[in-house]
Amino acid sequence: MAKVITTTSAETETFACAYAKTLRPGDVVLLDGEMGAGKTVFSKGVAKGLGIQEEVTSPTYAYMNDYDGRLFHYDCYRIESVEQAEQLGLADYFDMGGICLIEWSQNIAPLLPTDCKRVRIRKISETEREIEY
Repeated sequence: MAKVITTTSAETETFACAYAKTLRPGDVVLLDGEMGAGKTVFSKGVAKGLGIQEEVTSPTYAYMNDYDGRLFHYDCYRIESVEQAEQLGLADYFDMGGICLIEWSQNIAPLLPTDCKRVRIRKISETEREIEY
């Protein structure tokens, strides 16, 4: 895995915008990091890199936000069981040809495809982040 250090949220977003160019339709990317690490900031950058104009917000209460069928942004923090995720139809989007970004993926681990990509974001300081990809 490669690593990059960003010193501002704008740099994190810019890096994610460039990272988006490496993604292909159908890719599933697991975003790992503690609360406040910058997973949603990273997701905003990916969306920008995919040419999505819509404002990207954390799907904490919706579980998943769909951006034009090109980007599916998940937040599985509040998912309590695999059965709940199945009832919400979260796995259905893995085969729809868009890119899936999944925060708190460990909560739906049994449903994940086998060939997921992983991005780890570690908070070094208030503004610095280490991104491993």
